[in-house]
Amino acid sequence: MAFWGKNKNKETNPESREERKKTGIIKRLWQKVRNIDWKDPVTRWKLMFISLITLIVVGAGGYGAIALTNSPAFCSSCHEMAPEYSTFTASAHNNITCVQCHIKPGAINMLTHKMKSMKEVYYHVTGVPKQIVQTEDEAVSDENCLQCHSKNRLVTPSGDLKVNHKGHLEEGVPCISCHAGVVHAKMAARGINTDEVRGEYTKEKAEKIMEKKYLSPNMGSCIDCHDKVNKGEKPWKDVAYLVPPNPEEMEKKLEENTKKVSDKTELTEPAANQSEEAGIAEHYEQTQKLILQAIGKQQKNVKISMACETCHKSTAIPKNHQTANWNNNHGGTAVVKLDQCMECHQDSKWKRDIPKEDIVSILKLGNEKKKYTPNYALAKEESRINKFCSACHTDRPDSHVDSDQWLTAHAGKAKTADQKVQCFVCHDQEKPKSDSTHAKAPTDVYCQYCHRTGFKNDVKTN
Repeated sequence: MAFWGKNKNKETNPESREERKKTGIIKRLWQKVRNIDWKDPVTRWKLMFISLITLIVVGAGGYGAIALTNSPAFCSSCHEMAPEYSTFTASAHNNITCVQCHIKPGAINMLTHKMKSMKEVYYHVTGVPKQIVQTEDEAVSDENCLQCHSKNRLVTPSGDLKVNHKGHLEEGVPCISCHAGVVHAKMAARGINTDEVRGEYTKEKAEKIMEKKYLSPNMGSCIDCHDKVNKGEKPWKDVAYLVPPNPEEMEKKLEENTKKVSDKTELTEPAANQSEEAGIAEHYEQTQKLILQAIGKQQKNVKISMACETCHKSTAIPKNHQTANWNNNHGGTAVVKLDQCMECHQDSKWKRDIPKEDIVSILKLGNEKKKYTPNYALAKEESRINKFCSACHTDRPDSHVDSDQWLTAHAGKAKTADQKVQCFVCHDQEKPKSDSTHAKAPTDVYCQYCHRTGFKNDVKTN
């Protein structure tokens, strides 16, 4: 401890080499500290000087480490973050840092997050997860969004939606319930950021992934949430409702469920299949009810309306929909402008869950909109499998009156080729095929069941 001055007791209390060996290094240091004259003003000045230098070094080092780990460049240094980083650079938020969204404002939150992030270093060294997903305790908070965005905003980028942002926030609905894909295009939910495709990502390739339907709020999310509110629920209270499911946790649950099923009798499997079929049927029926409500055919006991004009301004009722008898005469328009019809009436628009995708196919095909060529077979198939179309197509048309009367009177309604085409939307000409490659008609009644000799000037249905 020469810095503190010569030990005055050294001559009076000499230590032999053997005695120093017996005393541990920690004990010897402690003895020297105890021997320091803390009442000496020079000693206290030296202590303050060393403390100040230490504080500066530690502070500067800590600030430098935090600044380094806060930069997007640091995030990109790990190969497993390639999908997230490349989509970030291709997004409208590429002028801010990752932490401005992923860490709540405040020094305490910053330090706490850095401590928690040590597990990411552990995963990086020992084994990266198959898929990077946002965990429930790390969901982007409203505090982060409101650093830049106002909750009093009255307009949306599309110019069509009319959303009461303030009302949603005051009700406790988080921003990410609608805007989860604004930066990373919902990669985790789409399943396109797994370990086997991380090498495929660059900024240029990420631009092909940033499709508008994944960046903008998903209509299915709005519908699902509004439907639950009408049932008295507040689904956003559960954070798991807001973040994509962790695939590894899902695998564990699947293994546990499989084990439970295998431990039971063989009769459990048919019961499970029946339960699954019942669940699908219930979901289908619920979707149909929502669609009927949206087109104004079902408005009972509704707190939040599902009608289009509730959330949309310009697309409430398109001009061509306002023509006389549109419900019965829209088939021709559907064939010619099917791509425009699907902008609103596509099944995926009504679903909250996003289907899994193949990254190779996306990169190969890109997100360029292909020009649609009028295709009757495609329009007919869509009318049969699309839930919005089938909401009405599964009902018996008013023109068909009673079956016994219609059976002998329908010939006059199917004289021309155009009239026959309308029939073939719901009916097949030949006996329907049982394989899964053909869309099932709303009815199993087909023409050749009675007209076995065929027709004059047959109209091809595909």
